[in-house]
Amino acid sequence: MRRLAFVLIAFLGTSAVAAETSGVEDDPLFVDGTTTSLDAYLWIKRPIVIFADNPNDPRFQQQIALLEKSPEQLALRDVVVLMDSDPTANSVLREKLRPRGFVMMLISKDGTVYLRKPTPWDVREITRSKKSVTGARLQYDKARARNQMQGDTPSK
Repeated sequence: MRRLAFVLIAFLGTSAVAAETSGVEDDPLFVDGTTTSLDAYLWIKRPIVIFADNPNDPRFQQQIALLEKSPEQLALRDVVVLMDSDPTANSVLREKLRPRGFVMMLISKDGTVYLRKPTPWDVREITRSKKSVTGARLQYDKARARNQMQGDTPSK
């Protein structure tokens, strides 16, 4: 009886691990941005969108290289990297975000553009900026709630 229990546990445990690892393959970190939209990631992922007018743009290549150095950090933060280096494709992302030349954008899970940068940033800079934006937003919300309790409204 113990042997049967051991075999069942071993079998069920490995199938659960196999199911978890197969999900990783279906969830790529880097995605072609010309064939997708932000709506596909709403409330699921935090898109980092990278635009360039040419895939040979040194800033585009540098940004991709910087992000490829820390894929585990990006996956830990539910990030997906959407890349669009073809302005002639008239992608949904280009229509919505209106980039000019190279730009890297950090977008929250609710679809808000948090950051637009014309130069490449590494994962550490991106995560630190996200924390500072979130912290500033929390401070603003607290001040607004405090002022509403007092009957005042803060100016932006």
